[in-house]
Amino acid sequence: MMFVGFLGCYGAIQESQCLLGTFFACLVLLFACEVAAGIWGFMNKDTVAREFITFYDSVYEKGMVQGVLEDKKRAATTVLKAIHETLDCCGKDSTIINLFSQLSTDVCPDGTTVFNPSKNCHERIRSLFGDKVHLVGFAALGVAVIMIFEMIFSMVLCCSIRNSPVY
Repeated sequence: MMFVGFLGCYGAIQESQCLLGTFFACLVLLFACEVAAGIWGFMNKDTVAREFITFYDSVYEKGMVQGVLEDKKRAATTVLKAIHETLDCCGKDSTIINLFSQLSTDVCPDGTTVFNPSKNCHERIRSLFGDKVHLVGFAALGVAVIMIFEMIFSMVLCCSIRNSPVY
């Protein structure tokens, strides 16, 4: 992404048709990959949800189990905090053991207490990819619209450079 952004910025600064054309080609390729991934993800949303739950479980184990290297544990807890804050959940299930592990760590969202436990993340993930898949689709649509405008503006700039008189 940095390379593609560099192509666009440097191509615009230098008024280079070649760099802007390459930027446009990269954007078209990224757009096609994004559309293909979106269609595949929508068609296989159950598989995506299962894989995300598996990923969450592996990160949860690395973040909660003692004896893991400190660097790996720190990285796992950072990922757990991000997932927990985004989905407003904590833990794999609603068991008593999970409740006490939620209270003994700082990876859960603020406001998690014995009397106000968070929802478990397995339910939230299934809900995100099942009931709320339209929200993910709207976010992808927003990114797609932005990319279309980027492609239009890069081609307009490239054509205006080509048609400008040389002094």
